[in-house]
Amino acid sequence: MTTATQNSISPGRRSTDRMREPDQGPLHDPERMARGLGWFSIGLGLAQIAAPRRVARMIGVPDDDGNRNTMFAIGVREIASGVGILSRARPAGPVWARVGGDVVDLALLGRALRSDRPQRNRVAAATAAVLGVTVLDMLTGRELARESELGERSGAAAERAPRIEVRRDITVGQEPAEVYRFWRNFENLPRFMEHLQAVRVIDDRRSHWRARAPAGTTVEWDAEIIEDRPNELIVWRSLDGADVPNTGSVRFTPAPGGRGTEVRVELRYDPPGGALGALVAKLFGKEPGQQVGGDLRRLKQVMETGEVVHSDASIHRGMHPARPSGTEGDDR
Repeated sequence: MTTATQNSISPGRRSTDRMREPDQGPLHDPERMARGLGWFSIGLGLAQIAAPRRVARMIGVPDDDGNRNTMFAIGVREIASGVGILSRARPAGPVWARVGGDVVDLALLGRALRSDRPQRNRVAAATAAVLGVTVLDMLTGRELARESELGERSGAAAERAPRIEVRRDITVGQEPAEVYRFWRNFENLPRFMEHLQAVRVIDDRRSHWRARAPAGTTVEWDAEIIEDRPNELIVWRSLDGADVPNTGSVRFTPAPGGRGTEVRVELRYDPPGGALGALVAKLFGKEPGQQVGGDLRRLKQVMETGEVVHSDASIHRGMHPARPSGTEGDDR
């Protein structure tokens, strides 16, 4: 179960959402280097597809139809390599596939050097550049393979998997029993969880979830309750085979001064597509902290007024849940 459509859960510092970041520079972090190579591949591939003749002239080969088609095909290969690298947490395989592509590129440049019409200085410079990238690809692939092997032995791979953690809370003007009862009927959750499409209750412990993901896709998973304290706490986790592996909890605590209930949500999840999925979500303004904060504001409105109150303030891209006045009830 998850309060954001794609999310999962775990304790963290108050009002914190974070992705684990490497502690070392890119030369000591093959995963970061691989991500750089992935974006480089995509950028190069887009240039080769958009302007194949211009790229051919830049590297000193004739811009005839044959070279144009070759450049276009290489561009497609580069984009596929980049997507393959960025869509994996440990992309040793896609990086080594890049090495294979580099070898093909070097062979093509060698043939161009032996032909009658190349601009040899440009071809030689392009060959040197490809050689440099090949060495970088090989070093990165070797380090990724070594870390994967070590991870399999020690469990480090699981520890370093891209994971997002969120903790948010809000004060709702209803008694804990009332808020708990509403949340515990999981089919109510799509009423205030913006990206959640549907929840189907299977039995007293299990339920099936369907949520919207980036680029118009959907993700689904089964979840089970692992702890349920009426009017106090619900803890859940996704089951094997989930599109979005996640765990989480929601706690219902009487607010000071008889102001209602403090609802505290803690989430940990592995985003769709690993690091790439998290990056895409962030680029489109769907950070997990934003999602959970908005969901909790909508929960407050549903519990206090019976419906979500929308605002069209110009600082937002579209309609959004209006924030309550003052600081009470804001997610932290």
